[in-house]
Amino acid sequence: MNYLFLASFGSVMTYVGYILLAILVLLVMITVHEFGHYITGRIFGFGIEEFAIGFGPRLFSKTKKNGEKFSIRLFPIGGFCSFRGEDDDSTDPTAFNNKKPWQRLIVLVSGALMNYIFAVIVIIIMFSVYGHSALMTYDLTPDPSVPIEYSFQSQDVIVEADGKNIYLVTDLMDAVEGREKGELVEFTVIRDGKVQDISIMLREDTHFKNVEDMKKLYSALGVYYAVDDNGEFAGGGIYSTGIKLGPLRTVGRSFEYSFKTAGTIFTVLRQLFTGSLGISSLGGTVTTITVTADAIRLGGFQYLLNMTAFIGVNLAVFNLLPIPALDGSRAVFTTIEWIRKKPLKRRVEAIIHGIGFVLILLFAIFVDVQQCF
Repeated sequence: MNYLFLASFGSVMTYVGYILLAILVLLVMITVHEFGHYITGRIFGFGIEEFAIGFGPRLFSKTKKNGEKFSIRLFPIGGFCSFRGEDDDSTDPTAFNNKKPWQRLIVLVSGALMNYIFAVIVIIIMFSVYGHSALMTYDLTPDPSVPIEYSFQSQDVIVEADGKNIYLVTDLMDAVEGREKGELVEFTVIRDGKVQDISIMLREDTHFKNVEDMKKLYSALGVYYAVDDNGEFAGGGIYSTGIKLGPLRTVGRSFEYSFKTAGTIFTVLRQLFTGSLGISSLGGTVTTITVTADAIRLGGFQYLLNMTAFIGVNLAVFNLLPIPALDGSRAVFTTIEWIRKKPLKRRVEAIIHGIGFVLILLFAIFVDVQQCF
């Protein structure tokens, strides 16, 4: 009994370690984002009041001679770079709103840019160590009506589909989208260590409704898949693997992979607006941390790098959306001011961003809570 308790306690403590590591990943990416704002602000002479890692009460604080304050706060799930005169009018020439619009725009987008650059560096490291992301077939579903020469074999590494490089399962969906049962789709695979061009006969049509329609994809390709108690897709016989490439191709593929990752985010947003994807598919900060922890637990350091890159690209894209309180919205207000040659009322803009921040916070809490039911 005591041994069972110790084993259970040990597994809990191990998972807590993964959670802490996931929090660290999120905190690093947020700090990188805020550092982008900070460094460009320093370059253009913006007055910086505080650079903070985390939210809540200060655990540590140090004020520099120029008045800038650096602080570490209690809750490690956020951070900020506070500029002087950011939400009001000021006579200080170093105040945020007294700087030229083009300088403010650079400062506003630099956080997302820094996230993206950092994510690409992480992807380059991941591809250099483990090879560039590809997909490998493992468990197949035999079908006597489909000739074996038009079927995958176990451990085929899918490099291309219909002439498109394949990194993610969503890339595979995009490549075969809109086909009919019985059609032949051209694939490039690595089979028994050799690159081969093969044709796969689809076992059903591939008119997908959304990115969650994995059952139809796997069935059409003749690959085994499992479902949960609700009949939802729960994994199958296509797994991630890596292919080693030369340095130049590694860098090129790293940028392409980052674009693919950004593309999946836009795809999800589009499907949310059209209603083809439910809000139950989303998660907030807590869900992000738990999903990241699970990925690290299952995939080790490679998945740690992959999730770090994904979060970096996600933060870059999301923060540039024109949603109040986000950098994208502030950039829109600055652009309008640049065109009009005069700003909107600072107080009104501050209220809009304040309301936006509260709504984003409430939405993040809501999508996390609904994941529990």
